[in-house]
Amino acid sequence: MFEPSRIPRVFGLPPGVDFPKALVSGLILKHAGMPPEALARVDLVVNTRRMARRIRDLFDAGPPLLLPRIRLVTDLGDTMDLASIPPAVSPLRRRLELVQLIGFLLDQQPDLAPRTSLYDLADSLADLMDEMHGEGVSPDAIEALDVSDQSGHWERAKTFIGIAKRFFEVSDEAPDKEARQRLVITGLAKLWQTNPPQNPIIIAGSTGSRGATMLLMQAVARLPQGALVLPGYDFDLPDAVWSNLDDPLKSEDHPQFRFRKLMHQLEINPADVKNWAPAAKPASPSRGQLVSLSLRPAPVTDAWLTEGPQLPDLNDATKGLSLIEARDPRDEALAIATRLRQAVEDKQTAALITPDRMLSRRVAAALDRWDVIPDDSAGQPLQLSPPGRFLRHVAQLFTQKLTSELLLTLLKHPLCHSGGARNEHVLLSRELELHLRRYGPPYPDTKSILEWGVAHSHVLAVPWAEWVAGNLTDRQISESRDLTDWVNLHRTLAEQLSAGSAPEKPGELWLKNAGQEALKTVEDLEQHAPYGGEMTARDYTDLVGALLSKGEVRDRDENTPGIMIWGTLEARVQGADLLILGGLNEGSWPEPPTPDPWLNRTMRNNARLLLPERRIGLSAHDYQQAIAAKEVWLTRAVRSDDAETVASRWINRLTNLLNGLPEQGGRDCLNDMRRRGHIWLQRARVLEAVDSIDPAPRPSPRPPVVARPNSLSVTEIKRLIRDPYAIYAKHVLRLKPLDPLVRTPDAPLRGTLIHDILERFIRQSQDNPALLTKAALLDIAHSTLKEQAPWPAARVMWLARIERVADWFLKNEAKRQSIAKPIAFEQQAHGRLTIPDLNFTLRGYADRIDRDAAGDVHLYDYKSGRPPSQPEQKAFDKQLLIEAAMLEQGGFKEVGPATVTRAVFIGLGSSPVEIDAPLLEEPTEKVWVELKQLIAAYQDPEQGYTSRRSVQKDTDKGDYDQLARFGEWDNTFDPMPEDLT
Repeated sequence: MFEPSRIPRVFGLPPGVDFPKALVSGLILKHAGMPPEALARVDLVVNTRRMARRIRDLFDAGPPLLLPRIRLVTDLGDTMDLASIPPAVSPLRRRLELVQLIGFLLDQQPDLAPRTSLYDLADSLADLMDEMHGEGVSPDAIEALDVSDQSGHWERAKTFIGIAKRFFEVSDEAPDKEARQRLVITGLAKLWQTNPPQNPIIIAGSTGSRGATMLLMQAVARLPQGALVLPGYDFDLPDAVWSNLDDPLKSEDHPQFRFRKLMHQLEINPADVKNWAPAAKPASPSRGQLVSLSLRPAPVTDAWLTEGPQLPDLNDATKGLSLIEARDPRDEALAIATRLRQAVEDKQTAALITPDRMLSRRVAAALDRWDVIPDDSAGQPLQLSPPGRFLRHVAQLFTQKLTSELLLTLLKHPLCHSGGARNEHVLLSRELELHLRRYGPPYPDTKSILEWGVAHSHVLAVPWAEWVAGNLTDRQISESRDLTDWVNLHRTLAEQLSAGSAPEKPGELWLKNAGQEALKTVEDLEQHAPYGGEMTARDYTDLVGALLSKGEVRDRDENTPGIMIWGTLEARVQGADLLILGGLNEGSWPEPPTPDPWLNRTMRNNARLLLPERRIGLSAHDYQQAIAAKEVWLTRAVRSDDAETVASRWINRLTNLLNGLPEQGGRDCLNDMRRRGHIWLQRARVLEAVDSIDPAPRPSPRPPVVARPNSLSVTEIKRLIRDPYAIYAKHVLRLKPLDPLVRTPDAPLRGTLIHDILERFIRQSQDNPALLTKAALLDIAHSTLKEQAPWPAARVMWLARIERVADWFLKNEAKRQSIAKPIAFEQQAHGRLTIPDLNFTLRGYADRIDRDAAGDVHLYDYKSGRPPSQPEQKAFDKQLLIEAAMLEQGGFKEVGPATVTRAVFIGLGSSPVEIDAPLLEEPTEKVWVELKQLIAAYQDPEQGYTSRRSVQKDTDKGDYDQLARFGEWDNTFDPMPEDLT
């Protein structure tokens, strides 16, 4: 196939050429006139399965030919005669072994790192080991690095790297994947030195970015019939620039750096690299020259001044380019989606290329409005798929007490109870949720679930509740267990929950693509669990999450033909009429180097490891290839998360170069690129435009008098004064706020518990005055909080709060009891009084009623926060004043009519205080008359229930503000009365 050559055979294909297509056409051309079987003797080695698949598709498209043997670089050890090399150890097994060793090290030396970083450290150390194997760097070489400052960080890093050393010592018997790959390649190189193959061997599509692959490329290039075909080789780069790419510390981020490194290894010059398929021309050769000049290494950008004016027609170079500078990521995604939608109409093949997964998800969501489903090469992360989420939620059961939130999350999951009777399960889950919101404990247990089942009328409630209690409650495990036990327990429980209480078939957990991928992950973990040792429930849950995060799920069956979303790797082997390079901002494309907890940049270079800029250089190479297509969009968002973004360095270079060539029309070309992009931005914004809608008026509904409430509690009178609309919504519309699913230690609950504590304490002291002590108060507080507040942190804080006010409370309580003795508490002090002429009933509870020697009574109300001031009580918060009026008129039957001498709010907040009700300024007779006037006013058909009539602060939030559409109006708007029928 090849003529004898004194130098290694290296070919290239320029950016902008469909690499697989040109590779196949060049291969066929080189076999023109040769026997048909000659092509079948060719070993074609590629670096990805996608590349192999595309090459086969191109051959299948015709004409009829015998196919070459298409192999992967990673499969050479399976296809060549290298049976002496043992199989590679599973990456999962190695990570489990590392987790065990690092966990033991952290137990011995907790100051090395927090245990929460266990799996991140294991992954990072495993990656470093892979890199060391691939590059042929031993742990001794790392330890021998000269770190002059001998910092504590380096000492800690060496401690962890010492863990990796033992795996290098046994790498020949149980090699890692990268170690085995290097063994395979060095074995092949030795084999070929003594017995070189005579059939053609071609490595195509690899840049040699990894050390093992670079070794293979060198070995193949020196074979009698060996050759390399480099992708995206820049034939426009002058020799002087090539010579400036020798220093990796300065040039690693250049797209052609890896090719320069290969030339050094093979001892060839840039002129020795020939075009594999000269007939395959880039879509725009002039654009290739423009982009090549814009990407020159920073030390030689002065070439812009001399070579820029010599560039060919810039109009031809940029006519297929559009630059989209969107306001924000949403604007960018919608513009991209609009263009992809147009591509569907025009029967174009179009692809969005971006490493920004958030952008690709936004674009996919925007395309959904037109039922366009792109073929997303990255798919969906397995951990975000239904089976992935379900498995993670089930694992959480082992780490914590069961909360209502976690219980309902699992019960409502679409994979839960999917084996039969799904409708009944959904119904009972809804009923249980309503019960838990209204009455349920913060942490549902077996007893509470079974009691609910017995009390419910549904025929399946009892067996269903037994299934829930048996599988979901009391699952927290505090002790460590073997990983094998964890996996078996986790899988069994997940399958039981998926099957349900009355299974007619197995659950759907392992069905469809996502279920099958999840099952593979679980079975892989089962297989290698013996290497994981013991771990806690939290460690196991973190491990499951980490493994699921590495998987992905793809569904190719529902995709819209010709519309793709690619990562940069997939874009290397595909072709499309339109390429959209999205997310071209620093930090997105290129992505920032991954933080390295072990070695800095200089140390990596000295150890002959890969520099952090390697990924940037590969991204630059991907960009250089993609931008050379016929029609290309370059998109970015100017702002993100309310902050300015920084344009990608490649966009900056291109725009700066064009701006610096005004005489060649560079600025006009750049303006045209922006103009073409602006057109699509405007089209996208038109799609987002909505018709102007007048804001809602401030409501003041006037329902029929018969529908208005004829009974209110004393505490609701304040709401009637401040926010009448809330009374209308609650009592006329009969709407109540949904109780929170998760009961939290909030202020209302704190107030309830303080009431209970003080009532128990005062009752106890009545029976035994000697117990009117701080110790007795704190003892009751401790026992009450332990019974009714299952939050350790909240109990400590609330007990401390009670302790702070205890001395003040006891001092004033002694004065109170010297004046009068308690005769009724909240449960007994139930007031009810009817106003006959208005047919209206007033209800209420008094926290505490005392009677003095003269027969007069004293009213007390406990407040866990700040009590209302006297001016507030006069105008709005009339609770104690109304209770006093009710009591004097006999509204509290347990007490009977009596004169109210004093009514006091006892504030137990951070600054305890007593505030008397202004009975002298607001006598009970006056309060009662004004109350009747207020009730009568709302029995007038002309009186509306105005929303937020007199709120204390504009920032106050009401339960029914959303229903009133507050925000479309504010307190300066006049109410809009509306008669209701």
